[in-house]
Amino acid sequence: MRVIVVGAGIIGVTTAYELATEGFEVLVLERRGGVAQETSFGNAGVIAPGYVTPWAAPGMPGKVLSHLFSAASPVILRPTLDPRLWRWLIRWVGECRAQRWRLNKRRMQRLAFYSRDRLHHLRGRHHLQYEQSQGYLQLVRSERELEQLAPVQALLTEDGVPFERLDAPACRRLEPGLSTLTPLAGGLHLPEDESGNCPAFAGALRREAQALGVRFQFDAAVQSLRIDGGRVTGVQQGSQHHPADAVVMCAGADSVMLLDPAGIRLPIWPVKGYSATVALRPDAIGPTRALMDETYKTAITPMGRRLRIAGTAEIGDRQLRLRPAALQTLIKVASDWFATAAPWSQAQYWVGARPMLPDGPPVLGSTPIQGLHLNLGHGSCGWAMACGSARVLADLLAGREPAIDLDGLTLQRYRRSP
Repeated sequence: MRVIVVGAGIIGVTTAYELATEGFEVLVLERRGGVAQETSFGNAGVIAPGYVTPWAAPGMPGKVLSHLFSAASPVILRPTLDPRLWRWLIRWVGECRAQRWRLNKRRMQRLAFYSRDRLHHLRGRHHLQYEQSQGYLQLVRSERELEQLAPVQALLTEDGVPFERLDAPACRRLEPGLSTLTPLAGGLHLPEDESGNCPAFAGALRREAQALGVRFQFDAAVQSLRIDGGRVTGVQQGSQHHPADAVVMCAGADSVMLLDPAGIRLPIWPVKGYSATVALRPDAIGPTRALMDETYKTAITPMGRRLRIAGTAEIGDRQLRLRPAALQTLIKVASDWFATAAPWSQAQYWVGARPMLPDGPPVLGSTPIQGLHLNLGHGSCGWAMACGSARVLADLLAGREPAIDLDGLTLQRYRRSP
């Protein structure tokens, strides 16, 4: 069977690899010049199934409104007249109820834990190195915010996820480099969560995929799907038609323009995120594990002797422009915790679009178009869900039952909704 994978981010690369292990003839088409060059390029690097959670959470609409005029905001709303944005926002607000949040979080965690197991399998099988580190520490600046973590702790306990609630001295013992000048009420430590360099992993797995026969074509933007009699027959890329028995869409938010003409209208919106990367000073004590500042929803991740600081969710404007206020927030958070650890003025900045669905979980599997499959909408958790999502797609195309329950992870949940 000939399969085309559209997109070579972390979702597309892992999907291509898993399909190749099933003996499929795989062609990957990517509009950029290499793998993991867009959303996957500058992400936080966090693989934290215990922390994976929808942005649609209780209290989030109020938080967005309260930060409208804040200089350092973790969530920014920049409304436009685009009706798709307003439909997305209405759905998103509807998903912020506690019951919906619990349901969506469980769906995401089910996939994320499976994905982490698959990542470990691949890492062991191919001896992959990607600047990985172990453990995840959520830092909480105030007692009020610490109390607000109670529902998260309850869910972790209910699901048997190992964690420790730490006071401020315990957090600083775990991470001796933390500044003593920044207020710290305590934190949650998830010892089994981890982090790593996503583009490095994607590059290494691409080589393994090529060894299995996968072909990658770069600078190859797909213009349209070719559909005949309710079945996908390939894709159109410039003047070239690529025939295929199946197509897997892994192009993030840009998949929408390819799916719309086929009658598949997913409410994916490109929510912008920012990151900064900077080298540690030679004698500096940086973090030994990924950290999350809960106040600013900003991650600080070690990548060898570099730090990746990532955060901010900017909803609305589609333009991928570096916004100074968002970048200042990243540096503020990093310097709050590690004031002299790096030359912050030398940071390299990135902005990318996270393909977010309003409820949080991605959409995996088949569509009403025979042979057309989806692996989309992972939002800010693509790296945490990539390996498991890819294995699910490979099992489905091979005619096998996936290893996890796909309830709430398929297109069916949107076909049922109004």
